Amino acid sequence: MNGVVHRPVLVIQHAPWETPGLIDVALGELPTVRRMVLDDPGALLPPVSELGGVVVMGGPQDADDDERHPGLALERRTLAEAVSADVPVLGVCLGMQLLALALGARLHRRHGVEIGFAPVELTGAGVTDPVLGALASASRAPVVLHWHSDAVELPAGATLLGSTPSTPVQAFRTGSALGTQFHPEADRALLAAWLATPSMGAELGPAAVERLRRDGDRYLPGLLAPALRGLDRFAAAVRERRG
Repeated sequence: MNGVVHRPVLVIQHAPWETPGLIDVALGELPTVRRMVLDDPGALLPPVSELGGVVVMGGPQDADDDERHPGLALERRTLAEAVSADVPVLGVCLGMQLLALALGARLHRRHGVEIGFAPVELTGAGVTDPVLGALASASRAPVVLHWHSDAVELPAGATLLGSTPSTPVQAFRTGSALGTQFHPEADRALLAAWLATPSMGAELGPAAVERLRRDGDRYLPGLLAPALRGLDRFAAAVRERRG
């Protein structure tokens, strides 16, 4: 490491099984601070000025459900501060929705269920995005893993990177912050953990679980290298914020 001190990455989870997956692989040796503040509005998070990056993962919650999960407001404030400070941010699924709300966009609950592997159409900006562009190496509409029912509008000033017919805002960027509704962090081990989680498998049924498992075996090996190339670029941006 040649004595270089890297600022830590704040990783926020909302469920034990919603782990960073390939994001952890890309972050490698970088220090991380891991928190679950969902129900703790008084939680203490590191000041944004001390962070190298912020990663906010998915979860089954609604991004605006502060009544049942008051810690979500703290997450949104932290995301807004990180964007303002030009800290690298990656929000996935619920994390993207929290990022969008932090930037003033609206959430639409139960907008349309997308669970499984399906194409996401990347925009021109998506194809050239330093992180998402890696997924376009073989196709401008890569097949990726979706697992959500809520959707957000595009925040003012943000750039749309990807969409599907059911979810017009599948990915966006604003400055140093990237949000993806789909799951670029997923590999076969992470998907297997999800399918083994009773609360996730129960909503699908045995046939759908088996289909997801087969589709994971079909698509995830091919997504591994491009997803890691893109996530490595996020990690590189984190490394540039040296302490």
